[in-house]
Amino acid sequence: MASTHDYKIDKRNEKIKIYVDGQFYKRNDAKISVMDSGYLLGDGVWEGIRLHKNKLIHVNEHLKRLYEGADKISMNIGLKPEVLKSILYDTLKQNNMNTDVHIRLIISRGIKSTPYQHPKVTIGDPSIVIIPEYKKASNNVIENGITLGLVKTRRDNRVQDPTVNSLSKHNCISACIEAEKLGVDEGLMLDPYGFISTCNSTNFFIFKNNQVWTSIGEHCLNGITRGTIIRLCKEYEIPIYQKDFLIEDVHQADEVFVTGTFSGVIPVVSVDGIKIGNGKRGKTTKLLQELYVLDIEKIISSS
Repeated sequence: MASTHDYKIDKRNEKIKIYVDGQFYKRNDAKISVMDSGYLLGDGVWEGIRLHKNKLIHVNEHLKRLYEGADKISMNIGLKPEVLKSILYDTLKQNNMNTDVHIRLIISRGIKSTPYQHPKVTIGDPSIVIIPEYKKASNNVIENGITLGLVKTRRDNRVQDPTVNSLSKHNCISACIEAEKLGVDEGLMLDPYGFISTCNSTNFFIFKNNQVWTSIGEHCLNGITRGTIIRLCKEYEIPIYQKDFLIEDVHQADEVFVTGTFSGVIPVVSVDGIKIGNGKRGKTTKLLQELYVLDIEKIISSS
């Protein structure tokens, strides 16, 4: 099965240095306490950030989302975004990294005095972990796409705010497990009202009636790449609508694609076993892939 996070194994990752609360450790020596809020409860926020040609792509947007998520769960990170950004670049410097790197930035509420959910038993400052790895997206996935299947697990704000990039990933993990049992690469998730919301690890789009459609965004993660594609559609006068639509619309779409920080824009060739278009990457999807790459290069050249 394919994955939006498929990449070629890189032996350099065996020797990376990981940042943990102000110190750098070899991969095998990097540890977090069993009393940490992230380990005990999934209490915290995170971001995945890509390094390309010595530039952390959309880093300001990622940090903005990180701090907004922390604020929604009443967690004070304790550092200004500029300081955290400098730590990110210092981590890359420690590893002599300059491109084709994916960073996982993880911030939990911190150490607990006892294994209990209430924030009042948290001791000290939040825990900060930065894991940089050499990762380059699979060209096979970018060109040949993935398959999706509708799952029963929903993006439901009655249980957890789906717009927060939370360490608690049970909702998405459940959808991922369902997708595997269905024999597809990712799970397509509905919102509480039965409309299309998102996938378990990517944001979702369709191309239908010469228009790009995506969800209204109330029950999916505020994806950085998702936002970039919406902006690019507007800039290049590709009609785009954030709207409610149904699984039947997906089955009848001319093209389907998903977006994410790691792989950018990824074609979807079938949903629920129904072939989308001719079962290959569509023209609009390919165009948006090209526009996205061009946009990244503009970011690099302007820095």
